[in-house]
Amino acid sequence: MARRKVKLALIPDDSARKASYNKRKKGLLKKVSELTILCDVPACAIISSPFDSRTEVWPHPEGANKIIERFQNLSVKDETRNVSHERFIMQTIAKARDKLRKLKYENHEQEWDLFMLMKLQANNNILDGLTTEEVKDLGKRAEKKLKEVDEKIDTLD
Repeated sequence: MARRKVKLALIPDDSARKASYNKRKKGLLKKVSELTILCDVPACAIISSPFDSRTEVWPHPEGANKIIERFQNLSVKDETRNVSHERFIMQTIAKARDKLRKLKYENHEQEWDLFMLMKLQANNNILDGLTTEEVKDLGKRAEKKLKEVDEKIDTLD
């Protein structure tokens, strides 16, 4: 038999609210207990009752204190797994900057390759209008390309 849907609103009758509170508290503590047993996960529950002045602690106050201290120590030591929004955004920005740097480098390489190809096809002097730094860079690129061609030839033999 299916349960009827529970309307989530304040229960106006005090005795009915207290009875519902006790049933749900019992169910919640049972779930926490099952979680610790089945999944071998340290857990605790602290419930402050509006009907009683004392706070209920499961499994017991000393055990709950140990779990809370362990949690607090883990969050301080293991900052690589616990990332704040600001740190997450900074990591994302750093990754994007690194990707941009790599893309700029690849783009620069392709521009030089295209420049060399156009100059060779036009039978113009490749060195016209280049600075000494650009000529040195062009020489390094040409040596690199020659090495790649030699390696491909060697693999074909």
